[in-house]
Amino acid sequence: MSSETQYTNVSVFTADGVLFDMDGTLTDSIAAVEAAWTAKAEELSLEPEEVIRATHGRRASDNLMELVPGLRKEHVEKEVEKFEKTILAFADTPPHSRKSSFASNRSPSMTNLSTRRSSLAPLTPATPASNTPDALRRTSIQSNIAETLNFTSYKLSKTTISEVAVEDESPFDEEEAEDIIDMSVRILPGVRKMINSLPEHKYAVATSGAKTYCHGCLNRTGITIPKVCVTADDSRLLRGKPFPDPFLLAASDLGIAPTRAVVFEDSPSGIKAGVASGATVIAVCTSHTRDKIENIGAHFIVDTMDQVKVEHLEDGQLRFTVSH
Repeated sequence: MSSETQYTNVSVFTADGVLFDMDGTLTDSIAAVEAAWTAKAEELSLEPEEVIRATHGRRASDNLMELVPGLRKEHVEKEVEKFEKTILAFADTPPHSRKSSFASNRSPSMTNLSTRRSSLAPLTPATPASNTPDALRRTSIQSNIAETLNFTSYKLSKTTISEVAVEDESPFDEEEAEDIIDMSVRILPGVRKMINSLPEHKYAVATSGAKTYCHGCLNRTGITIPKVCVTADDSRLLRGKPFPDPFLLAASDLGIAPTRAVVFEDSPSGIKAGVASGATVIAVCTSHTRDKIENIGAHFIVDTMDQVKVEHLEDGQLRFTVSH
């Protein structure tokens, strides 16, 4: 979105604090998340597209309880931690080019993604194997990553790929773009400026990710983990999004009324949770197109946080100016 874009409306209001969702709102790790759910879907012989669609914006614990047959409640926490470490492992995998094998196997008739995946040669694990338990676990994760990288390449946009080319100072070849896979965690537009404009005691994170994933993403993007950070594995939470519980708990920990909070969200389930909490909800079109989130109850819909300005007033309130 150009800085010269003229918006039709400008709205100004005050609040006492901000509650951020994390992934898709502060950070973008969608490629790594979808790679991890793709691997899990394949493991369970499920359709990856359906699994990805059903799991977005919800707690991994809720998703795994629904997807994994016979998973016992006492084992959920360990399974969530293992799954979220897999996401971060995908995110830390350096970008690879699949030009030689992917291009040669691409065919208009190849609509079965499982067939496409099996037709490609696996990538070489980045770390040599050894016989220590930690090394064996790393090798296992890297093997799964290598296998799934090919399968998830079609998910990545040319915009993301072109950014990688710029960072590498290498010429951008649109034909080769589809063959570069980059799953690193990125900070989203306007986020750093937004956080820097807020006093530390005025904002919190309330995410459907557990602590491993949440802290991992924030650390990878240089976002300081706030003192109030409600994650999906918080023992006080009985329900996750789309129920309002995460935002209600975050507001309570922040010492503000939920009706005096501003929620930033990107997913339908998160928007519903924010609305149900009584907060003012600003939806960002970072993971879903506007038509997918415009009829869920959000008070404002913006393309990025660049359209929102926050000022800290002398009386302690926050004044928001939203261009939309």
